[in-house]
Amino acid sequence: MRKVLVLGGTRFFGKQLVDQLIKRGDEVTIATRGDSGKPFGNRVQHLNVDRFHRGSMERTFQDGEWDVIYDQIGFSPDDMTDVCEIFSGRTGRFIFTSSLSVYPFKGNAAKKEEDFDPYNLQVGAGRKDNFSYAEGKRQAEAALLQTADFPAVAVRPPIVLGETDYTERLHFHVRETMNQQPAGIDYPDNHLSFIHSEDLASFLLWAGDQAFTGPVNASSPDHFSLQEMMTIIGEKTGESPTIEPAKRTLKPSPMNFPVSYYQDVSLAESYGYQFKRLREWFPALVKRIYEYEKTN
Repeated sequence: MRKVLVLGGTRFFGKQLVDQLIKRGDEVTIATRGDSGKPFGNRVQHLNVDRFHRGSMERTFQDGEWDVIYDQIGFSPDDMTDVCEIFSGRTGRFIFTSSLSVYPFKGNAAKKEEDFDPYNLQVGAGRKDNFSYAEGKRQAEAALLQTADFPAVAVRPPIVLGETDYTERLHFHVRETMNQQPAGIDYPDNHLSFIHSEDLASFLLWAGDQAFTGPVNASSPDHFSLQEMMTIIGEKTGESPTIEPAKRTLKPSPMNFPVSYYQDVSLAESYGYQFKRLREWFPALVKRIYEYEKTN
C-alpha cells in the first residue's frame, strides 16, 4: 500500500484518478479548498488548503511524508516553487498534470516532448493571474523540473474528453448538432489530439509506479480532423451537422484551433504504456453524451 497525496482531485479525471487509487488499496489523502472532498467520504483523508497561498500550504503540510504526490492544480511558477520547498525530502515521486498547451503553435503539428524544453526556460515569479494558461503551465514545469530535489514528472495531456467534463467541449457540439445549429469552425481540416478522461487517470496512476522523470505526452496515439469529429457526431446523433466560419455563428467551437495541433506519444509507449486509440472510444462517448442530452 502506498501513501498518496492528491492536490485537487475532486473533478473530472482527477476524481477518476482518486477512485482508481482507492480501488487499488492505496492510503489516499486529498487536499482541496472547502468541503469539495466530501464525495469520497471516509475512503480518503481530506485536508483543507488554499493551493495558491504559501502560508496555507505550509500550515497544512507542516509534517507528513508520501510515496507519491499528484498535483492536479498547479498553474504557475510560484505554485511549483512552493511544492518544491514544502515537500523537499518528503516524497518519493511527484506527478504534475501539465498540458499540450505548453507547445508553440508553430513548427510541426505532431508535438514531441523536446519541442518545449522546461529545463532551459528562465523561471519567473507569480501566480496564475500573472500568466496566460499556456505560459503559466510552461513556467510551472520549468520551476518544478529545475528545482525539485525529488523525482518529478510533467504529464502533458491534450483536450481531455469524458461524460463528466465540466467544460463540456464535446457536449457543446453534440447539443448544437441536435439543435441543428452550425459548428463555428474556421479550419475543419485541422487535426487535434484527444484523450479519454479514464485513460488519462489510468496513465497518471501508472506513472506513479514508474521510474522515468521529466515531461511526457499523454494522448490517444491517433488523431483526426474537426471535420471527421463532426461527421462522427452526425452519425451518432442521426443529425446532419454543418460547419460555418466561427464569426457567422453565435457560439464558436471551443475546439476552433488555428492550426493542426496533436501529440507524438512514442516516449510514453517506450516506457511501456499503451493508450486507447481515439477511434475505439470516441464514437461510443458521443453516443453516451447524446443519450444523456436527450433525457435532460
